[in-house]
Amino acid sequence: MRWPEDKLTRFETARIIGARALQISFGAPVLVEGGDSLTPIEAAKQEFKNRTIPITIKRTLPTGEQSIVDTKKAIENWLSDHAGVV
Repeated sequence: MRWPEDKLTRFETARIIGARALQISFGAPVLVEGGDSLTPIEAAKQEFKNRTIPITIKRTLPTGEQSIVDTKKAIENWLSDHAGVV
């Protein structure tokens, strides 16, 4: 079975938002309007919802094969599958 390259697991979603929030807390520029007044977690969630989060996902499969996930498409699918809730 091949893992779909346009789907995110809940663990990947949490990791993406957490990693981006850490970057923001260390001074990375926020890529959403009014992001300076938000907490790092809120800003990362807003970037996720707007699909502007600058993160690439590289999966290592059990076979040792590596695949790169189409992040924008995967986020779109996550938001449509979960009614926009992050």
